[in-house]
Amino acid sequence: IMTGFSRRGFLTGAAVSTSAIALVGCNSDKSTPHAQAEEQPPLADATVAFDGPHQAGIDTPEQAHLNLVGFDLKEGIGKQGFARLMKLWTEDARALCTGQPPLGTLEPEMVRQPANLTITCGLGERIFSLLGVDKPEWLGDVRAYSRDQLDDKWGQTDIVLQICSDDPLMNTYALRHMVRSGEHYAEVNWLQQGFINAYGSHEKGATARNMFGQKDGTVNPRGDEQFADQVWIEDGPKWQQGGAAMVVRRIRMNLDTWEKLDRSSRENAVGRKLENGAPLTGDKEFDEADFKATDEYGLPVIDKNSHMARATAPKDHPEQKILRRPYNYELPPDDKDGQLSNIGQIFICYQQDPTKQFEPIQARLDEADLLNEWLTHIGSAMYFCPPGTKGSDGKETWWAESLCTHAGL
Repeated sequence: IMTGFSRRGFLTGAAVSTSAIALVGCNSDKSTPHAQAEEQPPLADATVAFDGPHQAGIDTPEQAHLNLVGFDLKEGIGKQGFARLMKLWTEDARALCTGQPPLGTLEPEMVRQPANLTITCGLGERIFSLLGVDKPEWLGDVRAYSRDQLDDKWGQTDIVLQICSDDPLMNTYALRHMVRSGEHYAEVNWLQQGFINAYGSHEKGATARNMFGQKDGTVNPRGDEQFADQVWIEDGPKWQQGGAAMVVRRIRMNLDTWEKLDRSSRENAVGRKLENGAPLTGDKEFDEADFKATDEYGLPVIDKNSHMARATAPKDHPEQKILRRPYNYELPPDDKDGQLSNIGQIFICYQQDPTKQFEPIQARLDEADLLNEWLTHIGSAMYFCPPGTKGSDGKETWWAESLCTHAGL
């Protein structure tokens, strides 16, 4: 393990003193009538535990705002540089997510409302080549699909940070700090920004909607047992255990033509009722679908090519389940393919092995999904998310520490 790590060569005692004085000065103002009148709401102070067996931001209920940022290591950065970056970023992320100013910050007042901030780190295939360590067998390019129209600007990167918060200002500040913090080691390749319902999944039983009006994530794993079966990697070398596989797909949605459909046609394409997400054969969102049910004309109530039917794990492959954590995006119209809107989804999913879970699901959707008429996949990437960190007993561990130890660092 590396020792004697100097956090930042450019950090001076004066900078630390300045931030400490600013923090004390701002905290000493709580006794004023004005401060008491403007007491912050509970959500602003809410935090998600940063340390634990798994990284936060995976099984965490979706926050309202997403900054998904892909980084490539700068030329000349080797094993030691990568390890320094992981130490640096982990230290800063831990502080930000717990509402504490990272070392040397000159804006301590900007981090006092974490609003459930989480920062999750994923590593691309090239990191393993850099470290000289065998990558997980599944890690690589997502398999190609016939309907893909992938754009290189939304492609694979060396590292990804998933930054989520219920406060947009906090989320943007966390992004800016992490970019600035790692600027000597990594540069931004792309940034994907997204949003969901303001309440996210914090309201008990709520499932966020996408821009088709569809509830998205109804069949997600729920409870420790299902997460253990579907998401967390528990086999293999120590550096994998507690981690997860992350797949990112950028999907453009043709709202211009979708919005011309009547409601029954939309529900038929999805396979669920738009009102509450229930299958067309049920009354409530989590009712089990009956794919054999027919109507008075003998036709299937749920079309066999509906999105729901094609995405459902077949009985002979129950392992084909994933954790969906999608976000909507909206950009200025670009008149691409005659579309007036530039709206879509940043589809993020987690699992143990994408080759056995995500890819077979996507293959069925690519082959025959009624929603394909309104969907175009334009970006694709895959990452290994290291296990969580520990911050107790005076020893703070960092992202990918056991991986770096395995690489001889």
